[in-house]
Amino acid sequence: MTRVAIYARFSSQMQRDASIDDQMRLCRERAEREGWTVVDAYSDRAVSGASMLRPGLQALFHATQGGQVDLILAEALDRLSRDQADIAAIFKRLSFAGVCIVTLAEGEISELHVGLKGTMNQLFLKDLADKTRRGLRGRVELGRSGGGNSYGYDVVRRLGPDGQPVTGERVINAAEAEIVRRVLQEFTEGHSPKTIARRLNTEGVPGPRGKLWRDTAIRGHRVRGTGLLNNELYIGRLVWNRLRYIKDPETGRRVSRLNDPSKWIIAEVPELRIVGDELWEAVKQRQGEIEADPRVKAIKETRFWEKRRKKHLLTGLAFCGTCGGPLTTVGRDYLACSAARKLDTCTHRQSIRRHVLEDAVLDLLRQRLMQPDAVAAFIKSFSEAANAEAGTAEVARTRLQSERDKAARKLNGFYDAIAEGIRTPGLQTRLEELEAQIAGLDAKLSEPAPSPVRLHPNLSELYRSKVADLAKALSDPSIRTGALEIIRGLIERVSVQHKQDSVQIELEGALSAMIGLAQNEQSRPEAACSRLCSTQVVAGAGFEPATFRL
Repeated sequence: MTRVAIYARFSSQMQRDASIDDQMRLCRERAEREGWTVVDAYSDRAVSGASMLRPGLQALFHATQGGQVDLILAEALDRLSRDQADIAAIFKRLSFAGVCIVTLAEGEISELHVGLKGTMNQLFLKDLADKTRRGLRGRVELGRSGGGNSYGYDVVRRLGPDGQPVTGERVINAAEAEIVRRVLQEFTEGHSPKTIARRLNTEGVPGPRGKLWRDTAIRGHRVRGTGLLNNELYIGRLVWNRLRYIKDPETGRRVSRLNDPSKWIIAEVPELRIVGDELWEAVKQRQGEIEADPRVKAIKETRFWEKRRKKHLLTGLAFCGTCGGPLTTVGRDYLACSAARKLDTCTHRQSIRRHVLEDAVLDLLRQRLMQPDAVAAFIKSFSEAANAEAGTAEVARTRLQSERDKAARKLNGFYDAIAEGIRTPGLQTRLEELEAQIAGLDAKLSEPAPSPVRLHPNLSELYRSKVADLAKALSDPSIRTGALEIIRGLIERVSVQHKQDSVQIELEGALSAMIGLAQNEQSRPEAACSRLCSTQVVAGAGFEPATFRL
């Protein structure tokens, strides 16, 4: 039996959701003709094929790694990816897992398809990008937007004489334009972007896209023309093609690069002017004074932006227990609520040393998150439930076998009747029906029988010892990265809240990952564990556990 997973994708919001349904239907029809069994289907809606960071595609990879799929079926190779390097990587990854690719357009995919079609798809992307940019340039030269919208303006939505939507037109939003002038004026008076942002949030003034104001939205980047202080549209000058975007081959994400000024497209749009020349020049003058400050020069000479930040144990995992906002780095080695420090929208202003928090989290993982009594109760209840489900499947399997034996006895009886010379008009039809019934039952019975689920009775001790080993490995530079990622995989979220005389930490752990670490990988009930909830443990005064629950 060939187990098939179907993958479908469409890339543009302008396409219909029905495109996915159409692809799925055609693939299912092909699988039915070939006699393949469709075990699952994955899709990505309105996601570019130039990126590997697609939920459906990543879920498909996970299924192939788990040995659940023998073949991937798609409408065409470009549904999997349009990027030449990515399609080669997908092909290599699936080949290693023993999974082949079949498409309705190209048939079974080989190295030849990967080379030729990958090149053609890459050229298609380049040609599409060139045509898109050509169309956007024509729009900009007419004084219209080349994409996106700036704070201070509203998008005009109307139909042209031909009945088609007119794109790229904007008008000034009077209320937001007043805020723009106020922000620039306060900056020239010596107020910092952070102070201005806090004041606007305190007054309840909605920021860009209706969110809270941040100092970065005001400050922006002077050279790149971002932020309220640098948007030349406010003086009636539309600048396009200042930046180009390329994909980082390591992350698959787009990163911006500054174009040479000779390639910039500039159009005068006086009807969109919000700020006068005098105020604009005052803003530029103060920015110049700030850049000329010796301290700022010294900081820029370090070129700190080129240095990749070190990934810590709790990077992206630590949150404020008061407002739920992320904890950010403060100073050299402290963490604090970003909403309290930058936005002044949270009262939780205390900070905590990074290594103190990390040590507390490691201690919770090692000593508290899988307490022996709680784990023993969990193992018992989980095993009973999982094996009960498996027992139900075994009962169904026994019933299928009984039906198969009954049909086989009937079929043998007809064979004996034919051997004795009995012939009736409906005998041949009945024979064909029984043979088809037996074939269908055989196909179901050929699926592997459910195996009993067994969790190691000493799970908590195994887990504790392995976390201890990983914690020690963090001090070894040669293996630190691998150990760090494993431990981070055990943590879903860490919430920190200061009380009067203590700090309360709530740790949410990924239960399936914990069991996977402690169990033998070959015996781990991965599919069942993935449906379970997380475990939580709360540390209270002095980081001593106050409550525990699974």
